Amino acid sequence: MHRTPHPAAPALLLVAHGSRDARHAATTAALASRVRRLLPGVRVAAGYLDFDTPSPAEALHGLYAAGVRQAVVVPLLLTRAYHAKTDLPAVLAEAAPGLPGMTVRQAGVLGPHRLLVAALERRLRAAGLVPGDAASTGVVLASAGSSDPEANAVIADIAREWRRTTGWCAVRPAFASANPPRTADAVRALRAEGARRVAVAPYVLAPGRLPDRIAAGAREGGADLLAPVLGAAPEVARVVVERYAREAGVPRPAGAAAA
Repeated sequence: MHRTPHPAAPALLLVAHGSRDARHAATTAALASRVRRLLPGVRVAAGYLDFDTPSPAEALHGLYAAGVRQAVVVPLLLTRAYHAKTDLPAVLAEAAPGLPGMTVRQAGVLGPHRLLVAALERRLRAAGLVPGDAASTGVVLASAGSSDPEANAVIADIAREWRRTTGWCAVRPAFASANPPRTADAVRALRAEGARRVAVAPYVLAPGRLPDRIAAGAREGGADLLAPVLGAAPEVARVVVERYAREAGVPRPAGAAAA
């Protein structure tokens, strides 16, 4: 049972990257619906940085017109790279003059978080990975990639920690853009190192161009299985709620575990 937030709790604006691929917006909408169920009484809206509408500014103006005067923006981003550090803060600052009397706070990005790793493991099991095969299985942790070294270093850290806690023979990071190694190269490297099975776990939230590139790399490299994207997984929704509650200063609902 989730505790109902304080009636004066701020609204929640989810901000996704956006994509020309309609599956991206559909995934964001599904995640927003799941978050609403976890936060009864909290107004939840969604906006997009690129390609889709509404923009974050348009979404905030919609909330403002509905009488909202406090909002927490949770970026649907897995690493703290350009969009979280520069792009989104600039968008919010530009929108502020048109929202007199409204307080808007930006929460942290979703990752890293142990619940996201739990979601990755569940997706791998659903794709056919048997826990008993851990010692002979190598996993490629495939992310979108970034020009920000800090963001890529986080992916490498997650891979190392994941390997330490699971017993898989290896976990290698890979990137769909910006930096090597590519997914296919990481799959081949694991195979060359002796992994009898190789699984690819996309560390991305929604379908789109870069996740499709990860899938193509898995096929090219000869991976044994490919997990689905994280999508509107319940673990992702719980991380969103935690990020919101921390920034809003309201009690964290039961089930939204700490990082």
